[in-house]
Amino acid sequence: MEESKEKEKGTCQELPSRRDMISNLPDSLISHMLSCLPTKEAVRTSVLSTRWKSLWILVPSLRLASHDFPDYNAFVSFLDKSLDLYREENSCLHKLELVIRKDDNDQSCVTRWIDYVATRKVKHLDVECILVRREFLEVVPLNLYTCESLLYLRLHRVLLGGSESVSLPRLKTMCLEQNVYADEAFLQSFISSCPVLEDLRIVRRDNDNVKILRVHSQTLTSLTLGFEPPDGHMLYHYFDREILELFMDSPRLKYLNFNDDVSKCQILSNFISPSVKVNLGGVRYMSYYSDGVVFSNLQVARSFFTCISRVKDLLMDFCMKFEPLPQFCDLSCLEAKVCLVDVETLPTLLESCPNLNSIVLELTRPTIITEQITVWAVPQCLLSTLEFVEIKCCCKAELVGMKLAKYFAENSVFLKKLVLRWRGYVLEEDSVLRDLLALSWGSSTCQIEVRGPLKRIV
Repeated sequence: MEESKEKEKGTCQELPSRRDMISNLPDSLISHMLSCLPTKEAVRTSVLSTRWKSLWILVPSLRLASHDFPDYNAFVSFLDKSLDLYREENSCLHKLELVIRKDDNDQSCVTRWIDYVATRKVKHLDVECILVRREFLEVVPLNLYTCESLLYLRLHRVLLGGSESVSLPRLKTMCLEQNVYADEAFLQSFISSCPVLEDLRIVRRDNDNVKILRVHSQTLTSLTLGFEPPDGHMLYHYFDREILELFMDSPRLKYLNFNDDVSKCQILSNFISPSVKVNLGGVRYMSYYSDGVVFSNLQVARSFFTCISRVKDLLMDFCMKFEPLPQFCDLSCLEAKVCLVDVETLPTLLESCPNLNSIVLELTRPTIITEQITVWAVPQCLLSTLEFVEIKCCCKAELVGMKLAKYFAENSVFLKKLVLRWRGYVLEEDSVLRDLLALSWGSSTCQIEVRGPLKRIV
């Protein structure tokens, strides 16, 4: 009994020393540990002891969301006090990430918060204001436009402009989403005043004061463009939206991504390098209104495709019956999402790619199930250059995928590998392999790979 008490006593005496082992670590190591926690959790460590009271201030980052607080005023109070502590302790704040949702009558604080970190050598700034109406957007302070330390910037639903001087000498990544700008000249200057910018993402919104988006950058390697419809106005997004005009002068561009209907975008640039990898969000066949005039999107889409017709790598969402396509004579790799209802458009697509080497087809949206594939002509690429085919089938698209696999197997003379993938259990691997091997193959050296519930390779 006494031994047991002694052991318990010994255990109790050891606890303070174990606690002190952490408390006695260097400040730099403790701050690194705290940086792995959410900001609110890191702040809670301040109650552990006097030693820990201000250690969280050594963490050079704040990541906060207003929805994690009882109300918006509590969020504002917490952030204001935190920034005051950083100021009093003369601590560095290199990273600030805020997700803010507030009502129209809530106080405006974002401008002063951005202004504070812009003068404190911030390197990473991410501010997202959720569902703020246009008339209540907060203004980006002037100090941000000349922040020499900034490396990463993301601004979501704010108002930019009013500065004649813009200089962001270290900024490499910039995301501008659903903002409003003073005018298109300001946005052009804002982009071109980032001499080392590499990655630019712009999500447009209605009435953002920009008619022609001009991207002039000698260092830009990746450009992503999209358009966000007004809240609750999806039909307006398609039927009454002005055509986005884009002018690019970016000779080092490697990746061009359109997360939007390309029939709403007119490229004014004369040249897009063949080395640029292009990712297209899609093409929708419809007429729409703009300035009271009815337009067809076919003409805009055709012009768009002509501008990118020299690229070598293309990823696209092909969801319309559209012909004729321009000739993509240099296109080597194609990845396309194709609706089942538009499978019959594939020959048109393939005829436009005479030197295609690799194609990945993803069958989507099985709104109409069609197992019949009419007799297709054999395009030039199947007879001379195509070496790799991969077919991905959504649920209920397996039988159409099998028909496509048969088409490529029988007509591709130089095919080296055929991959067929599906999600459901309509097909069985052994049966698929048997059927494929029984075909009259155009190539005698093709490897077959099927990926259903079990993977089989021949």
